[in-house]
Amino acid sequence: MEGAPASLGLRETIMKDMQGAVRLATAYVGLSGGLLQAMAALGRADAGAVAKAAGADEGYVVRWCDAAYAFGILDEEPGGFVLTELGRAFLPEAPGTLMPFAVQEVLTAHIAERAAGLMKTGERPGESVLAERATILPWFGPMLEAQFGPVFEKTIMPAVPVYERAAGRGGFVIDLGCGNGWYLMRLARAYPGLRCLGIDGFDENIRQGQARAEAAGLADRVRFAKGDIYGFESPEPADIIALNRALHHVWDEKDTVFRILHDHVKPGGAAVIWEPHWPADRAALREPGRRMVAFQNLTEHVQGNHFLSPSEIAEAFRGAGLVPEVYDFLEGREAVVVGTRP
Repeated sequence: MEGAPASLGLRETIMKDMQGAVRLATAYVGLSGGLLQAMAALGRADAGAVAKAAGADEGYVVRWCDAAYAFGILDEEPGGFVLTELGRAFLPEAPGTLMPFAVQEVLTAHIAERAAGLMKTGERPGESVLAERATILPWFGPMLEAQFGPVFEKTIMPAVPVYERAAGRGGFVIDLGCGNGWYLMRLARAYPGLRCLGIDGFDENIRQGQARAEAAGLADRVRFAKGDIYGFESPEPADIIALNRALHHVWDEKDTVFRILHDHVKPGGAAVIWEPHWPADRAALREPGRRMVAFQNLTEHVQGNHFLSPSEIAEAFRGAGLVPEVYDFLEGREAVVVGTRP
């Protein structure tokens, strides 16, 4: 027996959601193809000029301009298209850039399709799913930086004493799973006494990190190498070993991971773990600020992971002989757990 049709109000709500998703997809095509950046440089241009400046196919650019105009990313004026205020807000360099939302929407759609296909088999392919779409991986580091860099710099860094302590003794910091190096770059700028090493498994992230350190004049103190937590050899005992939103990727081997952390930090040094705070109460997942993390935990399952509670991390630190301190941020949605070696 067929159920009652969806109410008009529900349909209107979902239609708005769908149009919002398509707006973000349109912005992503513009970002990934360099079309938004070309528009910003040209100021006003027709589709042909945008295609030439971006090195893109004119046929695709013509259709993109129509879509971007429909969704308010472009306006049309005599002489060509111009970026709207909304369009400019998606530029990576825009203050409070909307770029992460566009990247996250396309990444979400990709992982959702993979999860749907894997639901019956139970296969969990791992982090390789992030590199399955060639246009996504180069934006993954910038997406995380735009989302979390300001939080780290303005909120976390001043509130967690371990950073200043390490800087005061000219310390050495390792970031495991460093992405494009945004965390280390911010630390190095804030604390000129620090020396930093970023380690990541993706060549693209290492390339971006090295290029950014050189451009910022920090290559003498911030360097990068390809590797992972299991095979790296620290050139010296570290004052800080950081895993930023990365511990859940290696949690299945937590005994080995925490032994490695213990053995590679010097006495008085610390491992610093930053993770989303998975709530103990499922009802908390309906809070607007936590809804995304619920879906992200599904995407983590595809990668072979799951999100953690701060108490789990603190207990693992104790088991490895490190003394834990838990710091909550963003109304308890993010947690930094510091494990100090006595």
